[in-house]
Amino acid sequence: MNKAQTATKIIAFDASAPAYWAEACKHLMKKDRVMKRLIPQFGSACLQSRGDAFATLARSVVGQQISVKAAQTVWDRFTQLPEQLTPANVLKLKIDDMRAAGLSVRKVEYLVDLALHFDNGALHADAWSSMDDDAVIAELVAIRGIGRWTAEMFLIFHLMRPNVLPLDDVGLINGISKSYFSGDVVSRSDAREVAQAWAPYRTVATWYIWRSLDPVPVEY
Repeated sequence: MNKAQTATKIIAFDASAPAYWAEACKHLMKKDRVMKRLIPQFGSACLQSRGDAFATLARSVVGQQISVKAAQTVWDRFTQLPEQLTPANVLKLKIDDMRAAGLSVRKVEYLVDLALHFDNGALHADAWSSMDDDAVIAELVAIRGIGRWTAEMFLIFHLMRPNVLPLDDVGLINGISKSYFSGDVVSRSDAREVAQAWAPYRTVATWYIWRSLDPVPVEY
């Protein structure tokens, strides 16, 4: 099998993959030496959407400033509290029960505020798919506890936008440091310069950088 056939086989993703994923991988492997090495390592694995806007944002809030492993533990406990994870059900939860699941006082406040925004129709959730990235971010950061990083995770993991570069993400910066700068300290400017070659598929490259640090797929 020649190199072209091998590349085609590597990026034979299943139907659940974002429509742009295979083309993005071809583009990145052609434009970037690190991506050319990384992408084949993970076979047909690709970005997956959970399909629920509220759960995606809630999971991002839970994961703020703690490790992936700790976040998963707290999330598992939290999601066992309501019969179904909906904004209305979260608003019925007792604060003490949410705290007992491992949530800080601040995160409890953030999750309640998030649930209120969904429950009272303050968000244009039905229109997000047709809004550009900056417009969605602007609406989300108006919610307590939702900063730019969380909004960008939402763009990536729920809306699956192809060209998001979350420069506030520690994993992305650490991965760029490891893969492009031999572990040296990397600035946001350095990261942005590296990512110029990734456009218009910076989401895809970011996902592979995350995978280079942790073979378990990052999900929100």
